[in-house]
Amino acid sequence: MKMTKTFAASAAALFAASAAFADCGIQGAGSVRILSNDFEALRIVNDVAMSCATDQVKVTANATAEHKNIQGPALTVNPAEYTVAVVANNSIVPLLNDGLIRPLDDLVAKYGASLQPNQLIKIDGKVMAIAFMGNGQHMFYRKDVLEKAGVAVPTSYEEVLTAAQAIKDAGLMEYPLAASNKPGWDLAAEFVNMYLGTGDEFFAPGSAELAIDNDNGRKVLETMRAMTVYMHPDYLTYDANELNKLWDANSVAIMTQWGSLAGAAIDPTKANPEVIAGTGFAAAPTIGGGSVPAAALWWDGFTIAANISDEDAEASFQAMVKGISPETVAANADVATWLVAGFEPGPTAVGVIGNASGGARAYPMQPYMGLLHTALSAELADFIAGKEDADQALADVKAAYDAAAKEAGFLK
Repeated sequence: MKMTKTFAASAAALFAASAAFADCGIQGAGSVRILSNDFEALRIVNDVAMSCATDQVKVTANATAEHKNIQGPALTVNPAEYTVAVVANNSIVPLLNDGLIRPLDDLVAKYGASLQPNQLIKIDGKVMAIAFMGNGQHMFYRKDVLEKAGVAVPTSYEEVLTAAQAIKDAGLMEYPLAASNKPGWDLAAEFVNMYLGTGDEFFAPGSAELAIDNDNGRKVLETMRAMTVYMHPDYLTYDANELNKLWDANSVAIMTQWGSLAGAAIDPTKANPEVIAGTGFAAAPTIGGGSVPAAALWWDGFTIAANISDEDAEASFQAMVKGISPETVAANADVATWLVAGFEPGPTAVGVIGNASGGARAYPMQPYMGLLHTALSAELADFIAGKEDADQALADVKAAYDAAAKEAGFLK
């Protein structure tokens, strides 16, 4: 399986000249049933797609944080429960492996005039997804708090820890740091982000053999643990959505957060004015003397189910092209780092663009990466809670991963 879309390499080309916007123009009948994650940018895309509904075309959407658990079973049945699955780097892999999504080349030729070449995610030469936004976790920081503490904006996790101590010593905040340390997917993503920043590989070359039990793996875990000293005692309960609440409550000075949530943090109609005035965005910090931001590069895009009628596929593709159109982006430019013609990046895109231009690595696409993420999700909870050391945590992750990889046939 070969993926030819490279986000980092084409970062400068993502914001090229605009293309003409066309109305839905769906001919005939059809059913459009969208499954997506649940955050503001995707809700906007879904809402615009639903505006394509007519007497003959029904459009519904289910935006849920459980989308990754739902998509496989929902697209396996025939006909599929959903006609559209909105995916990212990692969540497309099981759909590809099980043949649950269809090639889109014919639909792109007929209805994709507004799409840019860099939006076409090609697997083995076939367009399998349409990317429409870039994402990644990057640094949110309080300019005013750092200035009062007398420290510069950190560029490494080592400097983040130094800044946190200075903020605490100055009596400005008791718990100046926050991260998505809730056991499960979020906690695993924290490890993946930092490990990518070390430059090391997760697996032995050309193999599914796990390779994180090394000095870099221990450095990542030690850094994650060191940060908890400066976090609220409830840090195990915080996922990405909860982090923005902490930020808006004026109780955190530095955190690693998703670029797709940057707009909400400075939304003048909803956010705390004092916090808005002091908020800054930057690329994710480096780690352990590394030179690249310690965060995964992501893209979000849509796929079309294999187990549906051609009529529903055509209607679904057209509705989604409307949902991600240049017109949609122009009306919601600050909500995401859009990979759509005519997008002009504003302040909320600084962090994701900084990650890309700084050489951050994409989230790994190996078919067994999901098994590792699941193992990290389950086995790092005791470590981050202070109940075991880094060596035991890495051993637990390896045992869980090896068992799953053997069961899946990736390891003997």
